[in-house]
Amino acid sequence: MLQKTEYLYEFGTFVLDTAQHLLSRGENPVPLTPKTYDTLLVLVENHSRLLSKDDLMKAVWPNSFVEESNLTQQISMIRRALGESASEHRYIVTVPGKGYRFAAPVTQIVKEPPAPPVEIAPPPPPAPVLLVPPRRRMVLLPALGISFLVLAAAGFWLFGRQGTRDPQRSLAVLPFQSLRGDAKNDFLGFSLADAIITKLGYVSSLTVRPSSAISGYKNQPIDIAKVAAELHVDTLLTGNYIRDGDDLRITSQLIDVKTQNLLWRETFDLRYEKLLTLQDSVAQRIIKGLKLSLSPFEEERLKPDKQISPLAYEYFLRGVDLYANNDFPLAIKMLQQATTMEPDYAPAWANLGRANSAAASFEFGGRDAYRDAQTAYEKALALQPTELEAQIYMANLFTDTGRPELAVPLLRRALKANPNHAEAHWELGYAYRFAGMSKESAAECERARELDPGVKLNSSALNAYLYLGEYDKFLQSLPRNSDAPLILFYRGFGEYHKGNWDRASLDFNRAYEIRSTPQTMVGKALSEVIAKRNQKALEILHDTEGRMQERDVRDAEAAYKVAQGYAAAGDKVSALRVLRRSVENGFFPYEYLASDPLLEPVRKEPEFLRLLTMARNRNDAFRKSLF
Repeated sequence: MLQKTEYLYEFGTFVLDTAQHLLSRGENPVPLTPKTYDTLLVLVENHSRLLSKDDLMKAVWPNSFVEESNLTQQISMIRRALGESASEHRYIVTVPGKGYRFAAPVTQIVKEPPAPPVEIAPPPPPAPVLLVPPRRRMVLLPALGISFLVLAAAGFWLFGRQGTRDPQRSLAVLPFQSLRGDAKNDFLGFSLADAIITKLGYVSSLTVRPSSAISGYKNQPIDIAKVAAELHVDTLLTGNYIRDGDDLRITSQLIDVKTQNLLWRETFDLRYEKLLTLQDSVAQRIIKGLKLSLSPFEEERLKPDKQISPLAYEYFLRGVDLYANNDFPLAIKMLQQATTMEPDYAPAWANLGRANSAAASFEFGGRDAYRDAQTAYEKALALQPTELEAQIYMANLFTDTGRPELAVPLLRRALKANPNHAEAHWELGYAYRFAGMSKESAAECERARELDPGVKLNSSALNAYLYLGEYDKFLQSLPRNSDAPLILFYRGFGEYHKGNWDRASLDFNRAYEIRSTPQTMVGKALSEVIAKRNQKALEILHDTEGRMQERDVRDAEAAYKVAQGYAAAGDKVSALRVLRRSVENGFFPYEYLASDPLLEPVRKEPEFLRLLTMARNRNDAFRKSLF
């Protein structure tokens, strides 16, 4: 049989492999749609020659009539893949009114064809000795006995193959890239990825990185190997989109990072009003491409969502995108519009709750935001009792507002549906932390990080180690190069516990400069204590406490840190006042209170002993309620 000659075309830092239909840069594959690959190949094969637009279109779309805009789009996509702007001419030169020329020097290398297959006799059947347990002698058996054992081995192998689940896959769905750079439609890139992530959250045999982990890749050039290493995944979904009025073209591809193989690639041409169907289609293609097994519950939850109006869905997507950009007030407005137009759409209510929760915690939103968040979660769960994200978000709200007793049952229900959901494990560890179960908290959070090393990496910390007095382990659990204010505060807090005052002050001040939150204000106060400006520290703490009270910010753990700041600054009365509020509002880690070095100045006070007893009683009741 004749074999087709395959080539490698080398130009710049790129290699185009015709055998694999693959463009790579170094060792990293560069995602291309099929038509983009075909267009690039025609240009490279005819390098240094001017190709008219007609010639190119005939070569790429044989026997088809296409508009010239399709070719223009492919040229734009090639330039994007090669990292070249329209004004540059390193690779593609546009000759106005004529066509295009590939300008870079190209080296053509003939790939060696694979050796012809050699007929090899089938191997003999496995020796019966393989069936014998270790450390036993093989005895001679009659021929019939040997045949029986071989048949039994084959049956055992087949049974094992059928009963074995697919290995756990890890997937990151990256924000879709706009081919036009149209700011008006920029919200689609992240929000479409988020919708797919949410849909796949019900698949227990697949660990999907949360939306918070992929938000930093919006509108960024993607180095597949680098991104996969950063997110600790073996599979990536990448995609791009272009909107033209009510027409939308979305191309996505599923990449096995280890083998650098394309598992699936498809282009969806749909009307904008049908955008909601995309998440269902892509989710099903991913499941099929990865050959995942689904339980009956998972199959039920992966059925297509109810159709809603295109405008309501756009408000929903815009709200999700704004939340990712930390614009919580505007996200709330968009999601409110979505729920007003489509009051029976559970995901919109779940995300509205999340936006209100964030506003309450990070924007001093207080009682109104907490109330609105709980109302939204309750509405989402009334519409869809198995809504996974609503369960997890509502549990987080319960913990934040000092009700871990309500958070734990919700999270256990979520983990029953998907025991490999990293964020659910993390939130369970968070609830345990409030209730004083520090060892259990560390175990759940470590399980979450095992499933997803990036879960809550820049928005939370593994405080259980801090409360257990394992300061080095606590600092090691924090991301090393993060400039997130919360992480900078906790890095300073860990160093403060170790007595590294200069490092602690540096981190505290940097966090406060970036953003003013209850935690960073406490850090700034502790920095003033380090500098022996206790009066200045007390002014900051009084301001923090006042703002939290005025807006009814019920984060009991944040209040506890204000109490620690007061104690460090020498104000025992204020420290005990805020500490009581913290314990009464649901932060009752009894063992930590009993050993916390920052509370040493108030440890012998009668009020502290009363608070310690209160925390122990609630801790005991909580433990009994679990078993």
